[in-house]
Amino acid sequence: MDPEIIKKFLERGNVFAVVGVSSNPEKWGYKVYKNLKGAGYKVYPINPKLKEINGDKCYPNLHQLPEKPNVVVTVIPPKITEKIIEEAAKLGIKMIWMQPGSENEEIIEKGENLDLTIIHEVCILETTIQLQLRRGESM
Repeated sequence: MDPEIIKKFLERGNVFAVVGVSSNPEKWGYKVYKNLKGAGYKVYPINPKLKEINGDKCYPNLHQLPEKPNVVVTVIPPKITEKIIEEAAKLGIKMIWMQPGSENEEIIEKGENLDLTIIHEVCILETTIQLQLRRGESM
């Protein structure tokens, strides 16, 4: 994956939506959400089954967010990721980070055909931790 694209996704002012956030600290959706918040990003949790996570309001979908995020992170099965990229494209959200396991070749191709910039096969959790270490920030 092109480091310049990753850099653009992780710019300080970007707002994130994590689709598939979980209240279970053992799940990746929880870890990704917590890490992005801990790194100082504004992050909206998306999960139609949760009302809140760690005191933050949880939203059922991208349409109901109070603002349009710059980046959508998917931590969900590929079948749901496909619906999310369609919703993101309709809302004009152009950057999608598909966590490993939430993507497949068909969905990646579909996203590219929708003119989305997609990161896949790269873990955002590992990437943000490495970035924080390079910056000398605590996690």
